[in-house]
Amino acid sequence: MHSNIRPHTTPRNGRRLVAAAVTSAAMVVALGACSSGGSSGGADSRGDITIWYSNNENEVLWGKQMVEAWNADHPDEKIKAQEIPAGKSSEEVIGAAITAGNAPCLVFNTAPVAVPQFQKQGGLVDLSSFEDGDAYIEERTGDLADQYQSDDGKFYQMPWKSNPVMLFYNKDLFAAAGLDPENPALGTYEEFTATARTLVSSGAAEYAIYPSPTSQFFQSWFDFYPAYAAETDGTLLIEDGESTFNSDEGVAVGEFWKTLYTEGLAGKEQYQGDSFADGKAAMSSAGPWAVSVYKDAVNWGAVPFPTTAGVAPEEAYTFSDAKNVGMFTACENQATAWDVLKFATSEEQDGQLLELTGQMPLRTDLTSAYPDYFAANPAYQQFGDQASRTVEVPQVANSVAAWQAFRDAWTKNVITGEGEVADAFDAAADKVNELIAQP
Repeated sequence: MHSNIRPHTTPRNGRRLVAAAVTSAAMVVALGACSSGGSSGGADSRGDITIWYSNNENEVLWGKQMVEAWNADHPDEKIKAQEIPAGKSSEEVIGAAITAGNAPCLVFNTAPVAVPQFQKQGGLVDLSSFEDGDAYIEERTGDLADQYQSDDGKFYQMPWKSNPVMLFYNKDLFAAAGLDPENPALGTYEEFTATARTLVSSGAAEYAIYPSPTSQFFQSWFDFYPAYAAETDGTLLIEDGESTFNSDEGVAVGEFWKTLYTEGLAGKEQYQGDSFADGKAAMSSAGPWAVSVYKDAVNWGAVPFPTTAGVAPEEAYTFSDAKNVGMFTACENQATAWDVLKFATSEEQDGQLLELTGQMPLRTDLTSAYPDYFAANPAYQQFGDQASRTVEVPQVANSVAAWQAFRDAWTKNVITGEGEVADAFDAAADKVNELIAQP
């Protein structure tokens, strides 16, 4: 449902409307070869700045109040804000703006997977270059900040907000299948598979789960990656310049999903609509954005992804589905932009973000920082807790191409059923390792 690349649509529809993202990312690389972006401003310059934010309705509300609050106190350093201009994807729009030299100072809709490409273009300001850059990011985000550092150890993005992916399930369909809707047996692969078989064989649902089976690179963030994060206690797809997913744990995740597809418990054809909201599937992978989407449509519960042996919810890891903030080198007043960035990610503004969007600020001790919010909104409590245990897409060269290589292997082997998982993952790992080793 929800994608890290969802520029011009609501989160609910985002993953269905970004088929051009791979092409767009490739365009960014091509554009980067023609232009280094170049800096036309300075780290000490102050004055008015321009920012872009997502067109998601709730994020627009957040952005407008943030801008109003800043401008009221800074008449000589005002923010001019707008939604990201229309285009096939935000990555394409931002990449073109970098090349043209007219990118805004800040984009509050920067996909981590695109950061290496923008960095290659010379379009991103090194936030570590500010005197308090590293200290501010690391203090606000804690240990999770490490995942957002680039290969050179610097930050070219401000970790901003996450949507930790969990397993939503339809309590009514579970009850109809004779299953316990309050304590579903979904903790291990064995339990999950048995539950899935019961859901389908009983006629309660046509499919137990229906992740998008399409081949776009980012789709693996909602089937394989959260399950892999859970199985490995937070291992990234790539670590220390090498693929990790062809490990025994990665292969086990692939075998688990392959069983679901082989037995017809997961749908293999693209579904035009929302399979979970429509009752076509009894389960779905989604983040906290889905709480408001499904509240009137589905009587839902949410649990962590299953693992081989099972894991306590308070120890489970998942995929972050984060969106961050980039500062761009075309910005003339970078000192003001840095102050705005800190203001927009302050404890007060993070609280506003939480209140208005239900998305989780990438902030340490999130639930204890906003106890009143989580007390008043208990449906979000487990997501607030889960936000401290997430994995991000690795910050490596050719990140999109690497994910595409993995997705191609996943589609051919796990979904379609061709060959052995271990062989497919080994071949994909070799290809990914070659890609990320290229400059």
